[in-house]
Amino acid sequence: LRGLTSTTGDEGCASVEAPAPRDDGGESAPTEKLDPAKTYTLTFETSCGTFVVTLDQALAPNNAASLVSLARAGFFDDTVFHRIALGFVIQGGDPLQSGMGGPGYTVVDKPKPDSQYVRGVVAMAKTELEPAGTGGSQFFVVTGDDIGLPPDYAIVGKVTEGQSVVDTIGQLGNQDQQPLQPIVIDKVTVGES
Repeated sequence: LRGLTSTTGDEGCASVEAPAPRDDGGESAPTEKLDPAKTYTLTFETSCGTFVVTLDQALAPNNAASLVSLARAGFFDDTVFHRIALGFVIQGGDPLQSGMGGPGYTVVDKPKPDSQYVRGVVAMAKTELEPAGTGGSQFFVVTGDDIGLPPDYAIVGKVTEGQSVVDTIGQLGNQDQQPLQPIVIDKVTVGES
């Protein structure tokens, strides 16, 4: 399996083909909440190595439940990081691989006014027209120290393992925020503790 050779990013990224874009939408919003007594993680196996995101249900219960549901359904498997903005964010979660797709629904968790988007924070991407805290399937991981975004984006968690992998991916974009090579998310698995 690609992505399992290094959890440190020391070996760089495998040279891989981009998977074919998939159909947009087709998913239903989860109807059940996550167990508040449990901690949920998402493990991202990528062509650059593996990183783990610990979800924060207190900040974004609806978006956290949505991400867990989508990951369990295999929604993120064989997708790409379609946007890599140097010193800013890496963004993925789009079945269309263009930045225009999603799961076919949205959920909302209004961000706290003092939300800070600092290195390692994972938040939901949205359009300017959508209300603050709206999320579908597209997410971003902050690669800059503090990127100064307004509190418009639901913070769903943070990278708790493999930050160096995220940093490696974050270097692989051009000035137009396009990846220099395909960065594939092979699989996302859910952990509970």
